Amino acid sequence: MPAKPYQLIAETDEFIVINKSSGVHFHSQHGEAGLVATVEQDKQQKLFAVHRLDTPTSGLLLLAKSSKSAHILAEKFKHHQIQKYYLAIAQGKPKKKQGWVIGDMTKSRRGQMKLLKTKENPAITQFFSHSFNEGLRLYLLKPHTGKTHQLRVALASLGVPILGDPLYGKLASDRCYLHAFCLLFEFAGKEYSYSCLPNLQRDNGVLFAHNKVVQQVEEWRHPHTLNWPQAKKKDSK
Repeated sequence: MPAKPYQLIAETDEFIVINKSSGVHFHSQHGEAGLVATVEQDKQQKLFAVHRLDTPTSGLLLLAKSSKSAHILAEKFKHHQIQKYYLAIAQGKPKKKQGWVIGDMTKSRRGQMKLLKTKENPAITQFFSHSFNEGLRLYLLKPHTGKTHQLRVALASLGVPILGDPLYGKLASDRCYLHAFCLLFEFAGKEYSYSCLPNLQRDNGVLFAHNKVVQQVEEWRHPHTLNWPQAKKKDSK
């Protein structure tokens, strides 16, 4: 029996939180049930997507149980009231080791997006990074906007596309090393906080098991409490 393409992390009366597996399509296609449809079948109820993860990305995903809850959560995402944090691994030396990536995004070739120098409606990402092996760095990413492929483009713009990224990277690997790590938000007067490590048995990702990666992720376990780098004037303009 094939493994489910997700793990159930938490469930309330209004929403569920799952850990999506890497390589799983969000929407149904080519006659195969996508992630949301699969969860609906398992739960025997209608569910509402309020955000999404790219196919190669694993990690935390919220699904609402009613249209009312979906509207509330979607509005929170729209107004950046839900904090999201991601882990990524890339090979090479980045143009900078921490800070911000800010710029407008536009469509490029082969389904790619690219970052521009203009900042009229920019994608905004904060990040830290940590070297854990020769030529390899672990990244903690905090998106302040929700643009298509935003984090994948952000690291590619730094000269270090995510390892195993089938669209933006050139280096093959056992998976695309991008994982939705933490979600923090308020709903109906209650604070919710979820974190989820990559599932190595389900998604491969041998580098996520590197002892120095495990140690650094533990230091980043509560990312909202970290002293995040401030934007420089030249970045914010």
